[in-house]
Amino acid sequence: MTFDPASYVFTQPSAPTAIRASTILPARRENVDLRTSDGHRLVGELAVPESGEIKATLITLHPLPTHGGFMDSHVYRKASYRLPALAGVAVLRFNTRGTSSPRGVSGGSFEEGIGERLDVEAAVRFAVDRGLPNRWLVGWSFGTELALMYGATEPVTSEIEGAVLLSPPLHRATDAHLMQWATAGKPLKVLVPEHDDYLQPAAAAERFAIVPQAQVIGVDGAKHLWVGEKYAGRVLNEIVDEVIPGGVGGPVGVAGGVGSGAGTALPQEWDGPVATAHA
Repeated sequence: MTFDPASYVFTQPSAPTAIRASTILPARRENVDLRTSDGHRLVGELAVPESGEIKATLITLHPLPTHGGFMDSHVYRKASYRLPALAGVAVLRFNTRGTSSPRGVSGGSFEEGIGERLDVEAAVRFAVDRGLPNRWLVGWSFGTELALMYGATEPVTSEIEGAVLLSPPLHRATDAHLMQWATAGKPLKVLVPEHDDYLQPAAAAERFAIVPQAQVIGVDGAKHLWVGEKYAGRVLNEIVDEVIPGGVGGPVGVAGGVGSGAGTALPQEWDGPVATAHA
């Protein structure tokens, strides 16, 4: 049975609510289908602010589906729960080809990042067709490979502002892809966990040095999967700080020794209707 985001039940607490991992804030949410140029249907969800201006759009690219990655991977789920309300940011999540989640199963099968080029193009085309503004790719792990391989070439690069990368392994993406980003000149923010399993901050800084505009930020204590509210919250702050000039709040503490995050601090409480996600 396909999950329907309209099934969330919102209530009005008598006092402000602390935002926790399972807290869902108001947004306009809908199940969406993306269509690839080679005929596959990709399932996804779009969450946009309930009212007011859409300040930025995140096109999220999930971790490796053969190792449990999908559109509901926790950082992206929390982005969709929070960012439309807290920052006016639209969040598009979808399953790449052959990937399944409670939303459903995308057509096709996993193609090692090759056929997934058409998935990236379909997602960007969907955002453009919907008139979603200030579009950014956000890749996590395998998703960073897709962003690096396909984000700096047409038909994608002219339709996005830049990309934010979470835990890039740089396995499939090569120096040639990094050079494409250098040539394109699009902003590239790279968040690297101190204890990443694949690429740690010092090595990441060396690899990304060929992209002059790349900002590499090492995050102390974090691991590849950004487990823990402290680290998921840091990621969301860093994303908003990049995609909305000036961010939406005051400074956050800097962690890491390669670069320093600029300083958005998203609210940690919400005074309004909330729903609760259930595992």
